[in-house]
Amino acid sequence: MVKNVLGTVLQTCCADPVTGFYRDGKCNTGPDDRGQHTVCVIVNDEFLRHQQSIGNDLITPHPEYGFPGLKAGDGWCVCVGPWKRSFDAGVMAPVRLEATHEAALEVVTLDMLVKSSRLN
Repeated sequence: MVKNVLGTVLQTCCADPVTGFYRDGKCNTGPDDRGQHTVCVIVNDEFLRHQQSIGNDLITPHPEYGFPGLKAGDGWCVCVGPWKRSFDAGVMAPVRLEATHEAALEVVTLDMLVKSSRLN
């Protein structure tokens, strides 16, 4: 059973657009997922702009990779490293704890994720 940061079954993050490293709608991770796409967020404009400014462009579509480009309100499994950089800069998007993979806790704390989840 794949678990979320709350210790329960990992829930779907977003199916439209289909997210996840494995494009299964969930923030699943594995040995091929070098970026650890483990944090489920509902993106907002400020978060998208900050991610773009640190080299993680989530706005520009890349159909060749099945990536539609994101807009405010979309759910997405973001890489935990860039998510932490935004958090440390004070830029947050709401985190869905039930859809955030427990592996995110190898890089960030549950308190950080909970603080961001309270934006919902």
